Amino acid sequence: MNKAENQSRRDFIAKTGGLLAGSILIHPVAEALSIFNRPGEKMKLAMVGTGVRGLAMWGRDVIRSYQNQVEFVGLSDINEGRLKYGQTYMGLDCPLFLNADEMLSKAKPDVLIVTTMDSTHHEFIVKGLMAGMNVISEKPMTTDEVKMQAILDAERQSGKKLIVTFNYRYSPHRQKLYELLRAGEIGTITSVDFHWYLDTSHGADYFRRWHGKREFGGTLLVHKSTHHFDLLNWWLDSDPEEVHAFGALEFYGKNGPFRSTTCRGCPHASKCDFYWDITKSEHLTKLYVDNEKYDGYHRDGCVFREEIDIYDKMAVQIRYKNKVQVSYSLTTYSPYEGYRIAFNGTKGRLEAWIKESQPWDEKNEDELVLVKNFGERYIITVPQGGGGHGGGDTRLKDKLFLDTNAPDPWRQSAGSRDGAMSCLVGIAARKSIEEGRPIKVQDLTDIPLQVSGRGA
Repeated sequence: MNKAENQSRRDFIAKTGGLLAGSILIHPVAEALSIFNRPGEKMKLAMVGTGVRGLAMWGRDVIRSYQNQVEFVGLSDINEGRLKYGQTYMGLDCPLFLNADEMLSKAKPDVLIVTTMDSTHHEFIVKGLMAGMNVISEKPMTTDEVKMQAILDAERQSGKKLIVTFNYRYSPHRQKLYELLRAGEIGTITSVDFHWYLDTSHGADYFRRWHGKREFGGTLLVHKSTHHFDLLNWWLDSDPEEVHAFGALEFYGKNGPFRSTTCRGCPHASKCDFYWDITKSEHLTKLYVDNEKYDGYHRDGCVFREEIDIYDKMAVQIRYKNKVQVSYSLTTYSPYEGYRIAFNGTKGRLEAWIKESQPWDEKNEDELVLVKNFGERYIITVPQGGGGHGGGDTRLKDKLFLDTNAPDPWRQSAGSRDGAMSCLVGIAARKSIEEGRPIKVQDLTDIPLQVSGRGA
């Protein structure tokens, strides 16, 4: 890049940053977060669900980083062994409950954190709201439209608030994409190409766990793609209107050349590329293997089990209320992990190829490419944030626990409407595959669709 191009790039970045800073106001959901804290007092937390995500992201890490802001007053799980190990792992000294109802009535937290199996999220979200507390839920908010409506009704009736933890919004390069789009650098957005690749480590892991059954996770169109659909809704600032999808199970499950119940004890271990020894992890052994006797759950299930009934390849067409058209796909057995995205507009194209698991191409920054119609091409480098999910985890938790009153200029805080809209794309896609027809999002719940998705 020559000197003139360097100067042009600096001028461009300064211009887009200035435009955005002066045009975006505080999002209503960010204002709602302030009710989680009482001045001079610690936020009282309780959590239901003691899987890996709950214990680390919302348990131990929160305790270590925000000990002056929060305190845990209760921990609940139906698995007695995992519950006791979770207490030790988190370093907690608070009451344990096998029954979440008892925890809510006795511990009386300000905020309930829900990190259970996806299909049970609605149960605890509704109970928490109706018990008079605010709720933080892991994504996805829930797995079908009936449970979704129950959550929406409970929030309205209780007057309490639900926050959904979309950490991807908080990573620096995704924020920069949002800034550039809002600044109008490609004009009016007309279409998006969005393709996500899960590798043979991360992708396969969904088929080892409970996620491999649609009754528990709603398929990966809900459990995983909810992340991606939320990004689309946020980037495009509009509600999804109609969804048409295709999907199939052609690699994992019954398609495997051989199968077992678990990797442990598998007679095919020496020839299976997906063999995984869970006992090499002390943490996973103590959390799952040692506690199988309580509920029979195997964390190292065979990826070729006959019972697997989710899709491993998916393609989705989405039409938004603002007429943007999206082509999305998810592949679960790629040799690498990451995604490609391109926004097409009336004045140009904005694209990125984000690589998440390629050891041969490790970088500490992400690149975005902006190409103007009849004009220049800009390469914009964005330093990666520290912490999980490209820096999103830390920034999300800072907003929730450290400074809930901080401005939210990029609308990264997500409430029940955001959670619902992201799930509804996945739910509609699943229904479209099952029924062989396009699905209108408005037919699924009573949420009125908007050309701009900035509802509170």
